[in-house]
Amino acid sequence: MTGTQQILFIQGGGAGAHDEWDDKLVDSLRRELGGEHEVRYPRMPDEGDPSYARWSPAIRREMADLADGAVVAGHSVGGTILIRALADQPPERRLAAIVLIAAPFVGQGGWPGDEFELPGDLGTRLPPGARVHVFHGLADETALPLHADLYARVIPQAQVHRLPGRDHQLNNDLSEVAKAISPDKT
Repeated sequence: MTGTQQILFIQGGGAGAHDEWDDKLVDSLRRELGGEHEVRYPRMPDEGDPSYARWSPAIRREMADLADGAVVAGHSVGGTILIRALADQPPERRLAAIVLIAAPFVGQGGWPGDEFELPGDLGTRLPPGARVHVFHGLADETALPLHADLYARVIPQAQVHRLPGRDHQLNNDLSEVAKAISPDKT
C-alpha cells in the first residue's frame, strides 16, 4: 500500500469500550489524519476483563499483518498491554512510532498488577528506532497524570505530551496524536 501508513489502534478495557468509548477516539484520529493513513481498530477479546494472557496474542497477530513503518497506539489499559507485549516480544516489522494514550503505568508507583507489571528497563526493550509518544490528559481521573511521569522514567526516549483540561478519553480529540504520527498535519 504505497503512500498509506498503517496505524494499529488498541482499545482500552471495560464493557462496551470498543463500540461506546474508544470508537470516538478512532473516529477523531481518522478524521485528523485523512485518507493517507489506514487506521486498524480490532476488537480485543473479553474487553470487559482485559488480561495480558488474552490480549497480547491478539495484539501480536494484528502486528504480524502490519507493513514496515507502521504506528502502534493503545488507549488506557490497551496501551499498557501493548507496551508490555512490545517489550516482551518485538514485532518482526520496523515500527515508526509507539503511542500511549492515557495508559496507566502498572508497577512501582503506579497501579498494582502482577500479570503485566512493566519492567524498569522498558525503554531498552522496545523496538529500536521507533519514536515513543506518551499522551496524558491533566484532568484524567482514571489514570492520574503522574502515570505519564512514570513512563518517562522507564522510557527515557519518550516524548511526553501533558494535555491541560483533557480527561481519560482526551475529550475524544486526538488532534495532537495525529500531529505526532504525521507531523505534516496542521
